[in-house]
Amino acid sequence: MSVPGQVIAVTVLGQDRPGIVADVTGALADLHGNLEDSTMTLLRGHFAMVLLVRTGAGVDAVESALRHLTADGSLVINARVLADTAPGAPSGPSYALHVHGADRPGIVATITRVVAEHGGNIVDLGTRLGGDLYVLMAELELPDVAAAEALERDLRIVADEIGVDVHLSPVEDDLL
Repeated sequence: MSVPGQVIAVTVLGQDRPGIVADVTGALADLHGNLEDSTMTLLRGHFAMVLLVRTGAGVDAVESALRHLTADGSLVINARVLADTAPGAPSGPSYALHVHGADRPGIVATITRVVAEHGGNIVDLGTRLGGDLYVLMAELELPDVAAAEALERDLRIVADEIGVDVHLSPVEDDLL
């Protein structure tokens, strides 16, 4: 179903509690907003969500509809209009990247720099620190299949240098 209107990005940050997703999406549904893309996670008990909603209501109406959720200061919500672009087709084959090892500064910067040098585009990334173990999980798109072999070789070189393990595997993305 196509909903007329503009695309508004809404970010929500704050202390986690049950019902935040229901409260935010319910307020947007009351504006006849259609959620087009969204992501949400908990970061050490802190709620973080970004969503794109298409609505005929303006950004002021969206902020007003969500304002009651920020009244106690536990959440910060921002909204802004985005350029209306169609979802992009993948630029190339998708791969899952898993990195784990002892925690140290610079793991994400080092690994993602190698991906960028091979023309890879990171489309999703998450990290977790559990004790001394650091885990990075990412989905990335590469320009072509040949780039995967070279990327994996170079990732293994830097992984050895920084003391982490790295695994790159193709993603079957039939569902998207």
